[in-house]
Amino acid sequence: MFKTEELQINIGPQHPSTHGVFRMLVTVDGETIIDLKPVFGYLHRNHEQIAEQNTYLQNMPYTDRLDYFNSMANNQAYAMAVEKLAGIEVPERAEYIRVLMVELTRILNHAGALGFLINDMGMWQTQLAFGMREREKILDLFEMASGARMMCNYFRFGGVVRDLPPEFMPKLKELLVAMPAFVDELERLLRENEILMQRAEGIGILPKELALAYSVTGPVLRGSGVPYDIRKAEPYSVYDRFDFDIPVGSVGDVYDRFLVRIEEMRQSKRIIEQIVEQLPDARGGHINPRARQNVRPPVGDAYARIESPKGELGFYLVSDGSPKPYRYKVRAPSFINLTPLGDMCRGYKVADVVVILGSIDIVMGEVDR
Repeated sequence: MFKTEELQINIGPQHPSTHGVFRMLVTVDGETIIDLKPVFGYLHRNHEQIAEQNTYLQNMPYTDRLDYFNSMANNQAYAMAVEKLAGIEVPERAEYIRVLMVELTRILNHAGALGFLINDMGMWQTQLAFGMREREKILDLFEMASGARMMCNYFRFGGVVRDLPPEFMPKLKELLVAMPAFVDELERLLRENEILMQRAEGIGILPKELALAYSVTGPVLRGSGVPYDIRKAEPYSVYDRFDFDIPVGSVGDVYDRFLVRIEEMRQSKRIIEQIVEQLPDARGGHINPRARQNVRPPVGDAYARIESPKGELGFYLVSDGSPKPYRYKVRAPSFINLTPLGDMCRGYKVADVVVILGSIDIVMGEVDR
């Protein structure tokens, strides 16, 4: 029998398929992965330390840059932490607008993530173009509401910056009408695609026990068969008013994570349709009537978390009574979800590593804070 020696190789830190500046130290026996160690820190931007030098409000646009695909979700988690710390209430209409923006964010995140995953497999770029096309439609809505497409800086303590413009709802309804065709077409093209199934089925398996031990969350955890979603487990904002399901996988492989994200887009659309029906009247546009932006919370601490598109995103704040947080800590889902990467890759081939990594769906901006 032919034997080979173990060899240590680097994938990265500039590898184009690692979704940022990221390095994997891989030990191989031939083409088989024996061990893999993720190496972080190449994109470190001192986010948490900078936040302790800013006022609470000044930190809001910094949260946009964590997961730059999902700035609206980042805004919500941080706003909720400050509101909890300072005892600020949020008007009902503003809560609905917040959830609307985050569920639109979930759709654009998954549309992009699936396109990138297919691209990582070496398949055609059609699906990535489909995902980006749908993402652009949602970014148009974000621009209408916030004035920005990616770094939206839209949330404020006690509400949002401004109410939805008159042209927003007609465009949103157009998007909702067209969305089933997009999701169905994407699934029809890929679900039984021979290349995807060969590259995804039985690859990168993360058993549910291991997923729980590593504290992974989001589609990665649900793909392993654990029906845990903070929107259901610990409802926040107005999520307890909506009817939606939690899609889960059964094997915990790349294919299951793909299917979970497909179904989550449908469930987000379902939530948005309920928001359109239930959205309270504008009442003169007052969506932030009593919020104090130059907050000086009392001495204490608070932790707020949301179900971001990638998993549990949490902010832990400590106040010493000054206008700046004494301690500012981010619980970033991309960072936590990366920790089982070695176990997910062990025993598979070098060609599988990039696909497994792509199925986790990371953004290095929130890994290297």
